[in-house]
This record gives sequence, structure tokens and C-alpha cells, in this order.
Amino acid sequence: MAREPKIDQHRRLGEIIEVLRRNEITREMTPEKLCAVMEELGPTFIKLGQILSMRSDLLPAAYCEALTRLRTQVEPMPYEQVEAILEGAYGHPLQDIFASFDQSALGSASIAQVHSAELVSGEKVVVKVQRQGIHETMNRDIVLLKKAAEVVKYTPHKSLVDFNRVLDEMWIVAQQEMNFLTEAQNLEKFAQMNKEVAYISVPKLFPNYCTSTTLVMERIFGVPIDDHEALLKAGYDLNEIGSKLADNYVKQITEDGFFHADPHPGNIRVQDGKIVYLDMGMMGTLSEKDRKTISQAVEGVARNNPEVCMDAVLQLGVVHGEVDRRKLYQDCETMLDRYGCMDLGSMDLSIVMKDMMEIMKAHHIGMPGGLSMLVRGLATMEGVVVDIAPSINVTQVATARISRTFLRDFDWKSALSRDAHAVYESAYKSLDIPALISDALKTALRGKGVLGIEHQFGESASDLIRENVKRICAAMISAALILSACLVNETACLPFLPVIWIRFVLILLALILTVWIFLPTKRK
Repeated sequence: MAREPKIDQHRRLGEIIEVLRRNEITREMTPEKLCAVMEELGPTFIKLGQILSMRSDLLPAAYCEALTRLRTQVEPMPYEQVEAILEGAYGHPLQDIFASFDQSALGSASIAQVHSAELVSGEKVVVKVQRQGIHETMNRDIVLLKKAAEVVKYTPHKSLVDFNRVLDEMWIVAQQEMNFLTEAQNLEKFAQMNKEVAYISVPKLFPNYCTSTTLVMERIFGVPIDDHEALLKAGYDLNEIGSKLADNYVKQITEDGFFHADPHPGNIRVQDGKIVYLDMGMMGTLSEKDRKTISQAVEGVARNNPEVCMDAVLQLGVVHGEVDRRKLYQDCETMLDRYGCMDLGSMDLSIVMKDMMEIMKAHHIGMPGGLSMLVRGLATMEGVVVDIAPSINVTQVATARISRTFLRDFDWKSALSRDAHAVYESAYKSLDIPALISDALKTALRGKGVLGIEHQFGESASDLIRENVKRICAAMISAALILSACLVNETACLPFLPVIWIRFVLILLALILTVWIFLPTKRK
């Protein structure tokens, strides 16, 4: 495609600056004003706003919430333009491929629009057609917006967000969504990962008619997930649908590491007893390490254990510079205190994840893009589940599935290395060491008693620890003596010393050590 003349770039830059000036962004950039600016600047910026709404790690929550309300429907392309795009992509007249083609769009968004059609082979399909020149338009707008964003340096809210970083990340996501072959691959990958789940389905793909700018899929005539009346009339159990929907979404996150990033009601239907996911243009991915860490975070919240949560935060993020572990521990503890009086079924998993992200932001810990998409996806899914089945709690479902996965895949070696503190604590309890020392260790970890430990406990605590270490050693020696007595044989003994006497001496020594172990400790 020919390079766009600079005069057009200058004119568009003038339009962007005029919109920013008219909305007086140098005075204040409220969430509502940001949405108004995005809508006025057109389809490119509406899409950027929708993507940006998922990045709560980059923008404050109020701005993300406002951006979720951006309109999704935009003016559709004329049919003549749609026909030209399709014939250019296929190299054939439209009637050679489609027996019928609805000229009115089923829906029109910022990047593409969808039409219903019928293939010459008879299958009912939907055809997704990309807007002509949208890639070049978005590329131009982002470059120009970076120039216009220089104005933000002089606004009162200049520290709100790094707009250059935001635009770079949004462009990466937008490019992926504009490549329809990527969406086709997402659909096939999702279908493969859920092939064993009888109640989950996706539209059939027609790969021979898919290009980077066109996508042809089976048309789904099912019932929208939020049409309760129609679902009940069709004989469906809403609680069953809600439970299965929640469990599968948790599976996508914790087991597959590949999840639908925008599971709003318009993207989920029920057809032939199956939950059908639509629109795979935006999918979230999590590495195996991230999945395990998220499971660990849920476990930490369920156990009300700030140490587990702190470890999860450090493992999930990218640490830049030094982290104040004492303050991080305190922040995790404060977060869990808010859930202290709540049972697991009352918690909102997306809120918990948002709280953890806020802690990460406060400590300048970088977050993987998949994590922010996860938080948005979870919040959306929880809304869908609560609407259809209020009694179903996604947090409970997540914990149940994580527990099943934990029991199935439990690895003692990794568990010991990951949760060494729990083993350490259990060992203390087994030795019956007073709870006071355990509390002191936790206090030290919080950073609240570094100087006070010696004054409060003095030599008595040290003596107690030394005494118990001695008893552990004595127990090990006693066990070794008893084992030796059992293994000793005739060939290993001296001719003048019978085996029975050797065994007697060994067992006697073991008995003396055992008695000493259980003798009460002298207190000063």
C-alpha cells in the first residue's frame, strides 16, 4: 500500500490536537473526559480504549471502569466496500463462494464487521471482514498521538501514566487482533484444549476461506447466556450452566494457561446443550509458572497466609531494584485482614487479584500482560455467572479445582522448596516448642520486633533451642543404636564377645538416651 501523504498526517495531527484542546485536557483528564476524547477521535481510539480498559496495571481503576463503557458499535462500511475487500482477498467474485450474502451487517466494530451468509456448499456461516486500511490508519494515529501526547507533559496529571508505554503495548495487542489468521489459530487451539469437555464448544472454522483480513465460521443460533427466560423455556438449568461456565473458565486459567480475555454475555451462547464461546480475537496466556503462582495466591488467601501471598506477588511480577520485604509483608497482611471476617464463598476472586496488583504497583513490581487481562476477564466472568446463577461463587469453584489439581499433581520436592516455612512451622510444633518462639519469628518477618527479641527472651530462649537441638541429636543417635542392634550378626563380632551382649549394650545405651530425652528440662 502506498505511503500516506504527509499532508494527511498533518491534517490528522491537527484533528487530534483540536479534539484534545476542545476537551481542555491541560486542565483535567477525568475518566469521563478520557472516554469522550476516545469516542470523538473515532474507531481507532475506541479500540485502543477498549484494550486499555483491561490494563488496570497501567491506569487507575476508575479510568479502566469508564473505558469499559465505550460504545462497541460504529458506523458500518458500505456493502460495496465489503464486497471489494472479499473479492480482493479471494480472487473470485462473491457469488462463486457464497450462495447468499446478507448486505446488512450483523454487527460493526472498530476493526471489523460481521455479515451472515451461506456457502455454496450449503453451510450457514458468519463472515468477519476487516475494515479497509485499518492497520495503516491505526499505525498513523498511534504515531501522531505520541506526538500529541507531548502536551500531557504540561498537564496537572502528567504522572498519571506513561502514555508512550501505553501506546506501545496497545499497538502490539491491536496488531495481533487485526490479524484474523491469529484469531483462527486461537479458535483451533481453544477447541483442542477443550475437546474433552463435553459441554464446551466453539464455532466450526472454515480455514479455506480465512485470510489475514477475512474470517469465516459456523453461524451459532443459540440462546445468549444472559437471556434467562429463553434458557428456562428451552429447559436449561441456570445453576448448572453457571457452575459449568465458572469451572471451565477456572480450568482455562489454572490448567490451560489460555483463556478468553473478553467473556462478556455477547460472546457466550448456549446451543444444543453446550456453552459456545465466540470471538477469539483477544485471548490471554499464562506460563506454567504464572499458573502455579496464581494457584498459590488463591491458596494463600484461602489460608489467610500473608507469607504465601507475598511469595506469589514476588514470583508473578518482575522486580525492579530493591523491594522492601517488610513493607510488602505488611501490605499483604493488611489485604488479608480485609477478608479475615469473610468465608471463602463470600470473596470476589477478581477483587482479590486486583488488590494484589495494587500491591505490586505500590512496590514498583512489573506485571506480565496476561495478568491484567486475567483480572479483567475474571471480573467479566464473575458478572456473567452472578447474573445467571447468583448462588455460584467463582472463588469457591476456583479453590475446588485448584485443590483437585493440587492433589493430582502433588510433587513433594517442589512443595518442600516452595513452602519451606510451613514445614519449618510443623517441625516446631512436633517438637512442642512454645508458641511464643513461633510468634517471635513471625514478628521478625513483619519487621516489628527486630530489636525486642533479645530483651524479651534473653538467654532462656537460646537455652531452650539449644536443649531441643541436643534432644533431636540424642533421638537420632538412639535410633541409630537400635538399628545397629538389629543388624549386628555373628561375623561382625569378636570371638570372645557374644552377639547378645553387644545387642544388650546397644539397646541399653539407646534406652538411657530415650529416658534422658523425656526428662523435664530445668528452668532458670
